[in-house]
Amino acid sequence: MNLSYWEYKTWLSNIDFAIVGSGIVGLSCALRLRDAHPKSKIVVLERGVLPQGASTKNAGFACFGSISEILADLNSYAQEKVFRLVEQRWEGIQLLRSVLGDEQIDFRQNGSYELFLEEQTALYENCLDRMAGINHLLKPIFGAEPFSLHPNSFHFKSIKERYIAHTFEGQLDTGKMMMALLQLAQQKGIIVLNSITVNDFMENQGSISVQTDAFECRAQKLLIATNGFASQLLNEDVRPARAQVVITKPLQNLGIRGTFHLDEGYYYFRNIDDRILLGGGRNLDFEGEETVVFGQTELIQNRLEELLERVILPNTNFEIDRRWSGIMGVGKEKSPIIKQVSENVYGAIRLGGMGVAIGSLTGRKLADLI
Repeated sequence: MNLSYWEYKTWLSNIDFAIVGSGIVGLSCALRLRDAHPKSKIVVLERGVLPQGASTKNAGFACFGSISEILADLNSYAQEKVFRLVEQRWEGIQLLRSVLGDEQIDFRQNGSYELFLEEQTALYENCLDRMAGINHLLKPIFGAEPFSLHPNSFHFKSIKERYIAHTFEGQLDTGKMMMALLQLAQQKGIIVLNSITVNDFMENQGSISVQTDAFECRAQKLLIATNGFASQLLNEDVRPARAQVVITKPLQNLGIRGTFHLDEGYYYFRNIDDRILLGGGRNLDFEGEETVVFGQTELIQNRLEELLERVILPNTNFEIDRRWSGIMGVGKEKSPIIKQVSENVYGAIRLGGMGVAIGSLTGRKLADLI
């Protein structure tokens, strides 16, 4: 890169904290560092023109885990660990709301509903049988029992006659949320450089040499917040997981309000701007969706359209307006990795598809390591 003296001096010299990734975690970390170190120079390096990965590509769910997902987690983890995961999601959403404000992110607590397909009798009955126990487990977090039965008031087809509702879940506008975070970072003098891919880094004499596809710079501390792309820089238990999403064109008299879960959380949909947004299907091809390449596959796109036609909008003519994908970070554990990697390198990765819920809290904890 043909950098002038002025460019290098202003943007790339005397960096105290370099942060890789301008998503929810990276910007939340930067804001926390600014509060703790008001005179420091903080530079965020972002590979995309806009925040890449999942922060601007998710469905905007303020969710804490559907009942079938929580039951699946209890089969793999101790009860205390599952409780703590839900608690962290709840705390993370409250932190995000307090930092940005509900109006700024268009937060609406319309509740959520888990739907069960007609053929999912065993799963449905297990959730009904264990709902009282799960409510007892989670009541200390929410102050009331979160799950209850709800009639099929939205007239979906090919599902069991009642949903299992979660009173405290909500939805927000992902674009407004990220715009608000970026604007707040800029107001606080945090430098965000876009279209810069960090290829490698090296520790040397108490600082970090950061190599990008455009330049090399030095920083006193390096903080990696790239989630699904983290395996390209860190040797940790995290791998990419692509999520495919579609959104319809506006629909007249759309009466659907809230967020909805299907198939242990592998499918999810919501209303937004008189449209239906639907995503998921990674469970159809786990291996194929373990990729950092954005795109769609015929297998998953066909399934998403089938769900729209058969279950969600069975008597409605609709058109798909836009298709996209995001890259999440997952691993053997569901809790995020927040750790000091070496003397001057830190990481916060593996958000497990819950970045909206835990991203702010994870970014804050990353900054607090320093």
